[in-house]
Amino acid sequence: MEDEGAETTATAAPDDADDLRGHYFKQLLRKPLTQALVAATAIVGGVAGAAIVGPGVGAAAFLAALVIALLIVFAIADSHSEDAFFEHYASQRQMTVGAKQALPPFTPLLRKGDDRYAERTLTGPLAEGLDGIVALFTYEEETTDSKGNRQTNYYRYTLGLAQVSECAALVPELYCQRKFGLRALEKLEDAFRNSKQRVKLESEGLDERYEIFAAEAQDQVWLRRLFSPTFIVWLGEEAPEKFAFELVEGMLCCYVSGHKESAEELDTLRAASAAVATRLREEAAE
Repeated sequence: MEDEGAETTATAAPDDADDLRGHYFKQLLRKPLTQALVAATAIVGGVAGAAIVGPGVGAAAFLAALVIALLIVFAIADSHSEDAFFEHYASQRQMTVGAKQALPPFTPLLRKGDDRYAERTLTGPLAEGLDGIVALFTYEEETTDSKGNRQTNYYRYTLGLAQVSECAALVPELYCQRKFGLRALEKLEDAFRNSKQRVKLESEGLDERYEIFAAEAQDQVWLRRLFSPTFIVWLGEEAPEKFAFELVEGMLCCYVSGHKESAEELDTLRAASAAVATRLREEAAE
């Protein structure tokens, strides 16, 4: 009889974090301990409902407790599936999986919120000759309404982090953000930005998609060389959807919204982060 490890190895290689969810769910349900706990939960719920209210409510409570117990088993299977996917993904790409942890607050995104953390990290090559970190990053913001009720809002991103120290002296700060809001309000917004200046390039397509900011003392000639025609085309046409990046003192933080949990999406972010880092290195070497 095959053990659990051999059975898992025998399954197809997962392409995303949900691929093995059904496999682990069935595996858990075959275990006598799981069956006993699910049955006990349903029976306790049914007996309690019948004793407190009546037989009809007892039957409904039995079914409700059964569903809740199965949902808990499903959640455990989902967690196992996610763990298996990231372990497989990392092993195939010579990366190391890390658990929940804080990230150094190098850039504005990494400093946002009342609390912030990476729920999972992948450390290793983003591309040949470039190591870095891919992180499922979350920051939390707490709000209080007029009645004093507190609520926590969660904002999730997938990050590609890389060190590009070569360009730190040439471009201390650079922010390439997705464009929001009205163009008519740009001058008003800029008036409230301390020590930052908006960078305007001769590309209508880029201007429609991105807002670019740099330090006030930034060498504009160097910056325009960085945003070469090919790099502008890449940002506008080939970069991942909702892609953006921040660069502060040589630390590059590329990001897209949401936690990406498929091999294709993670590979795309790794490649995009490497493309930006490579472009920065190329121009720094000129």
